[in-house]
Amino acid sequence: MARRARSPRGSGEQLRGEIVDAAARLLEEHDNADAVSVRAVADAVGVTPPSIYLHFADKDALLDAVCGQYFDRLDDALGRAVAEHTHPLDRTLALGRAYVRFALDHRAVYRFAFCHSGGDGTPMVDEALRTAAFVRLAEAVRELVDLGWYPDPASTDDPDGYALQMALELWTVAHGAASLMIAKPDLPWGENLEVAEAVMRAGCLGRGLMSVVGDHATGDQVQRFVEGVRSNDRGRAK
Repeated sequence: MARRARSPRGSGEQLRGEIVDAAARLLEEHDNADAVSVRAVADAVGVTPPSIYLHFADKDALLDAVCGQYFDRLDDALGRAVAEHTHPLDRTLALGRAYVRFALDHRAVYRFAFCHSGGDGTPMVDEALRTAAFVRLAEAVRELVDLGWYPDPASTDDPDGYALQMALELWTVAHGAASLMIAKPDLPWGENLEVAEAVMRAGCLGRGLMSVVGDHATGDQVQRFVEGVRSNDRGRAK
């Protein structure tokens, strides 16, 4: 393979970005981290392997950068989705849809990012908790609290823990939908994320209902509540 021309002085950051992009493409194409060798990446970019080591200590460091880039681009996608809506519930559902859609568009990197441990042994999924993408989930929780959808965490013994729990609930729904759609693509998921949106909507609506009927309401209690709501609706309709 022909080598690229010598880069001009000061273009190292551009080359670093090309290296990360090439590694991500190899991961997506082969769906296997073993395909992302330093030599394979060097060949894809058109440089020699020593040029890779000028930017990354080893393959693990390069894969860490691939995961970091994934989370950065995911955050960009989430930001665009949230900006299109004004109501907190609509913004939360848009956040979930964008998360699932981005995962489906980058299946191999998504799977890898959530099972890979970084070069220092820290799981990249733990790193995700500190990214802007997870912060957006926490912001969605705060918006739903302000709306009155979720109880005010100030009323709990551990407000910070409560907010984290609510954000994790949203992430669980979105991550679960994305993971299943990737693992079982032949199941009837519907058009345009139909099933994924349904479960995300159910999660949001269910959390709102729990704050009314009680977090540990029995089946009978929930049934009486629902029947009461329906009875009131029929009375207003007459």
